[in-house]
Amino acid sequence: MFTGIIEEMGEITAIAPSGDGWRLTVRAPRAAEDAVHGESIAVSGVCLTVVGSTADTFDADVMKQTLDVSAIGSATVGTRVNIEKAMPVGARLGGHIVQGHVDGTGDVLEVRPGVEWSVLRISLPADLAPLVVDKGSISVDGTSLTVSAVSAPADPSPWFEISLIPETLAATTLGVRAVGDRVNLETDILARHVERLLAFRAAPEGGSR
Repeated sequence: MFTGIIEEMGEITAIAPSGDGWRLTVRAPRAAEDAVHGESIAVSGVCLTVVGSTADTFDADVMKQTLDVSAIGSATVGTRVNIEKAMPVGARLGGHIVQGHVDGTGDVLEVRPGVEWSVLRISLPADLAPLVVDKGSISVDGTSLTVSAVSAPADPSPWFEISLIPETLAATTLGVRAVGDRVNLETDILARHVERLLAFRAAPEGGSR
């Protein structure tokens, strides 16, 4: 379990085939310093398991399904990534509950820089659109953010916007995102549960479940 509060920016330094997936080596000195085999680290919002480490890098296997549904599938050596270690029990929940289970990806449609703030408009897969609400929480590349605007329900091309403060721009990869970039999206876990419950309520009596 994570909070979406990024602890450092890392860099992918090696990608090796591993079955039908990859083994990644990520340079992230703060995370790697005390990393232990089997622990979870979120890499741009994707929960990965440490399988080896050095003083400043860690290795993690990425299965084919994860490569297919997340932006990690288009990563290359040199790609910068957001890093967060799993939240310890009893710690403050500074962001929101983030599982590290990416729901899908979106594309940066627009970047509107301001004097201090920057606004990003990001596309939404149609099946995720009902789960994103104005002033609700969303994880973008593992960063806990508040939705500042959202497309109308009837819009055939759903989108949402996030407003980034200087700290977020400086401390995460979102500060260098450009139009066309692909980002990982994880919607609010509470919204996903509500959608599932409503689907069961709407199912006809004796229908397939």
